[in-house]
Amino acid sequence: MLEKFIKNLLSVPMGRRWFWKKWYEFLARRKTDIDFKLMNYGYSAENFYPKLEKNDEPERYPIHLYHRVATQINLNGKKVLEVGSGRGGGASYLARYLHPKKMIGIDISKYAVKLCNKIHNVPNLCFQVGDSENIPFPNENFNVVINIESSHCYGSMEIFLKEVRRVLKPGGHFLYCDLLPTKQLKTLNKHLSNSGLDLIQKTDITENIIIALDLMSTKRKDLIYMSVPRSLRNLIETFAGIKGTRIYNAFHDGTASYICAALKKPV
Repeated sequence: MLEKFIKNLLSVPMGRRWFWKKWYEFLARRKTDIDFKLMNYGYSAENFYPKLEKNDEPERYPIHLYHRVATQINLNGKKVLEVGSGRGGGASYLARYLHPKKMIGIDISKYAVKLCNKIHNVPNLCFQVGDSENIPFPNENFNVVINIESSHCYGSMEIFLKEVRRVLKPGGHFLYCDLLPTKQLKTLNKHLSNSGLDLIQKTDITENIIIALDLMSTKRKDLIYMSVPRSLRNLIETFAGIKGTRIYNAFHDGTASYICAALKKPV
């Protein structure tokens, strides 16, 4: 009954924004341990195994996803914005390993931002509250905007892409990945085509997501069991993509896809 209610809520743009904001605020307040910094579905591929420091190893596969998306271009010396920074682990990885001049993460949840500024102490990294559909920065302010597994939470992809184009400098890049129902791929392609950004590349990485979920499912299920009330466990396992759940099965049967893309603002 609860899962059906939330599914209906997520079908409405304003309901989708409200639910995900409340969900991430819940996690930020309930799970404050520093070993839980990333929440994405991960990425795994043959011969894809970037070297990590010991403290980053527990979240290797979610880090892989950031590495896969961010290394479509060279971030060294660039001013980078992450929209939807969540618990900040991805932005921290980019700041420490890929050496941007400045890395800023924004998130709609003030509790998540407060947590990020508490647990991530990196000289070229900071976090602040910000809305994906009203990005709180001036025009032409960033070399790169990155968005990892977050846009499905937004009320309007069209407005978000308009904001991305606005804050990018001419020649700047938008690096993106997310999941979506396969039947909505044409709509995504339309949004990207109408964004005013030039598409450099777009790749279906669903198989790589499935492999990562297989590798992470046991650990994530244990984490959910320890931190989530019994009444919510099945629902949260589904959102986490645990092996055998509805979202996991949707990747397997082709009704859900996972897309990675890079776009460029014309000079």
